[in-house]
Amino acid sequence: MALSPQLILHVLLVALLGLQSTVRADNFTPSSAAYYPNSKENGTGDGACGYRSFGATLNGGDVSAASVLYRNGVGCGACYQVKCTNANYCSDNGVTIVITDSGASGNTDFILSQRAFAEMGQTADAGASLLALGVVGIEFRRTSCSYPNKNISFKIDESSNYPHYLAFLILYQQGDQDINAVQLCETENLTCKLLDRSHGAVWTVVSPPSGPLSIRMLVGGGNGGDESWVVPLNNIPQDWQPGSTYDSGVQLN
Repeated sequence: MALSPQLILHVLLVALLGLQSTVRADNFTPSSAAYYPNSKENGTGDGACGYRSFGATLNGGDVSAASVLYRNGVGCGACYQVKCTNANYCSDNGVTIVITDSGASGNTDFILSQRAFAEMGQTADAGASLLALGVVGIEFRRTSCSYPNKNISFKIDESSNYPHYLAFLILYQQGDQDINAVQLCETENLTCKLLDRSHGAVWTVVSPPSGPLSIRMLVGGGNGGDESWVVPLNNIPQDWQPGSTYDSGVQLN
């Protein structure tokens, strides 16, 4: 028996909608999450990414340690949408967190700040119930970081010793791509050298050149896309100081 064109169209439409639903579901990876038991609300101030006390306040305190997703420091600063799966307590959207540390608890992929863990709940009471559970099933996916009214910035690590040793972190990078390499360029003769990733998100150089310094970042990977060099508009000044933060003048979409 031949199928009518209307019936064929209906079957194709149902199949297409089912495929779209499958694709949306597959964007999330099932896992489990715990939280920092020794933190009052925010994350640790001494994480493996090297953010120090700043790491507990990044993204309003919605931060997390990660195990596999830490990726030897490449994952530092990456954002993920994390939502728990207990229908009695969990909201549909969950919470967006930033990776600031490395760590695991059992088979979990995330150790969230208490603040972020509770924010997966539908209400404040539901969040408290989640905290009482300690470990919950979750789904997660990579998502874009957003820092309104901020440019990418360079924070000089307190261990730096002007002018003999320079260590810095790259903060407030929007989007869903990774920083895969960093160059330090002299602004006077335009020579550049690749820097070493000391640990986590910390980039270092011994005996940095004199004069203003230009930091260039190779951005790519993440959720796909080609790599490209991002060149800041502003330089790190010649008399940079440990603990200071310098605005690059640029931001990613």
